[in-house]
Amino acid sequence: MPIKVGDTAPNFSLPAQSGSTISLQDFRGKKAVILYFYPKDDTPGCTTESCAFRDQYEVFKTAGAEVVGVSSDSIESHQKFAAKYNLPFTLLTDKGDQVRKLYGATAAFGLFPGRVTYVIDQQGVVQYVFDSMFNFKGHVEEALKSLQQIAK
Repeated sequence: MPIKVGDTAPNFSLPAQSGSTISLQDFRGKKAVILYFYPKDDTPGCTTESCAFRDQYEVFKTAGAEVVGVSSDSIESHQKFAAKYNLPFTLLTDKGDQVRKLYGATAAFGLFPGRVTYVIDQQGVVQYVFDSMFNFKGHVEEALKSLQQIAK
């Protein structure tokens, strides 16, 4: 059952490109979280999406949110991807797609990992879900709009 608006975001802990383990719980009561699941490091669509998040990262931070990307790529792959494109936010490794499945962020026909963005407020409640395989920059635009609505 996919996670929907109004649901409490399930907690998880995953390894980050820094080597540390990040838990969703770490942000509760402190920051909103823009949690985006993407298929694969250094592919055209994922690069476009991640660079769009990078380009708006300061806007997200000013709005009180942290951006966190998730794919099944290795820590080493995330390190290279983040360094190559100067990504200032955390990328998490979801080997076996356990967290992706927990959130229901799977693609149509189950052929590819889905591209889904969740806006999670400080209390851990999902405020917005954007699911689009091909509207790469839309994930950033919609997350920002949603975050601005929460702030009001």
